[in-house]
Amino acid sequence: MLYLDPTARAIVNGLQGKFPLTSRPFRDAGRALGLTEDELIEGVRDLTDSGALSRFGPLWNAEQIGGGVCLAAMAVPEARFEEVAEKVNAHPEVAHNYERTHRLNMWFVISADDPRKIEQVIAAIERETGLVVYAMPKAREFFVGFRLEV
Repeated sequence: MLYLDPTARAIVNGLQGKFPLTSRPFRDAGRALGLTEDELIEGVRDLTDSGALSRFGPLWNAEQIGGGVCLAAMAVPEARFEEVAEKVNAHPEVAHNYERTHRLNMWFVISADDPRKIEQVIAAIERETGLVVYAMPKAREFFVGFRLEV
């Protein structure tokens, strides 16, 4: 289990859905958290370098800007889970990769600037892992706000 000190917790809890769109966003966000601009930048870097955060950045609605999004799942042998996760996560189009207690135990989202690229990413993952990727394109969208307090 990864330990997060109080500053790291404040950064994770304070930036979810609230990053300012200003000319100096780290300065302005840091001020709200009682941190300097440099302290916040270093804190985010430490969280991503340690693996506490897989990435830090905006979430774009790919479909609204002409791209595509697809939920995908795989049945990954437990002994290969970490190896396959590394290969899947190496694709910049992949986000939100989670392990589940189910036959389909790896679930992730593929988001691309061109909807046709989703099939290319799926084919590449299948080639690299030798496993089937089950694509589940969105039929209808529901918005569920999600915040994770740490």
